Amino acid sequence: MSSKNVRIGIAGLGRLGQRHARNLAQRVPGATLAAASSPVAEECAWARDTLGVARIAASYEAMLAEPDLDAVFLVTPTSLHADQIVAGLRAGKHVFCEKPLSLDLDDCRRVEAEAARHPHLKAMIGFVRRFDPSYQAAQAAIARGDIGRPFMVRSQTCDQNDPSGFFVRFAGTSGGMFLDMSVHDIDLARWLLGAPRLRRAYATGTIAVHDGLAAYGDIDNGLAICEFDGGRLACFHASRTLAHGHETSTEITGTAGRLSVGVNPRLNRVEIADQHGVRNECTPTFYERFEEAFLREAQEFVAAVRDDRAPALTLHDATEATRIGLALAHAQRTGTVWESPAGA
Repeated sequence: MSSKNVRIGIAGLGRLGQRHARNLAQRVPGATLAAASSPVAEECAWARDTLGVARIAASYEAMLAEPDLDAVFLVTPTSLHADQIVAGLRAGKHVFCEKPLSLDLDDCRRVEAEAARHPHLKAMIGFVRRFDPSYQAAQAAIARGDIGRPFMVRSQTCDQNDPSGFFVRFAGTSGGMFLDMSVHDIDLARWLLGAPRLRRAYATGTIAVHDGLAAYGDIDNGLAICEFDGGRLACFHASRTLAHGHETSTEITGTAGRLSVGVNPRLNRVEIADQHGVRNECTPTFYERFEEAFLREAQEFVAAVRDDRAPALTLHDATEATRIGLALAHAQRTGTVWESPAGA
């Protein structure tokens, strides 16, 4: 397949879907955005008029029926992910899907089993931070032994407060703050610590601003601690209520040193000195922080298809991220410590 472009159909053209679509249409070598689907007529019109996508479908199923598509890109609601991945694989398509794989552990296992029946097809979940240059540099330093044996990760995902609280509308289906927001930190911790098995987990949180979350048992600020095999630890912080902007940062401590990524959420390299002191502007949303990583992620998927090689992360990585996220959600909602079942 390396001699021709990968013909891709994208499902889901909301805010993030449109950014993925632009990358596939304009910035990913070896890719052709050949089709798009959305149940929203305005989104279909955007793909046709803005990106020149020739084949537009109102449903994912109709797009899958296109015989000459090589792959599908899923940027759809999480509740649809498992079934859509399975359908894509059964239709003979390579599949990229945004995170998380599913909010249900059995669905994660079902997708892994289906992918095993199609070993010639690539299936990849979008844990975008693995493709951020800074996080990749940190992981390479750990692999070289620069900080000795890594044993603790502290990581946070914190969004700027949106007074409208739009996310409250989706709280009933998001899986809760730790699955919705901290799943990236969870995947990072596993990656940076060498994929250890979770032993114990505890989480807690509060509603600082958005009272509507209480009806769903959700929170807008949370803290979690994970204990893994081999004495490795992770601490996660999530927030929807920062005043200054989006902030993603991670600290990895080893026996011979420490690495930090993203401690200052800079929008650019400009520093402002005025009557308020010395400061810099901050990244307003996750996309400004990880724009390059989203592009590199799509490039990795296309390259894996063209070169017939395994993607950089596995479906099992995504299953384990969901397993840990569910453990944290259970601990937060019940006020108990989650313990790994014997033999699990």
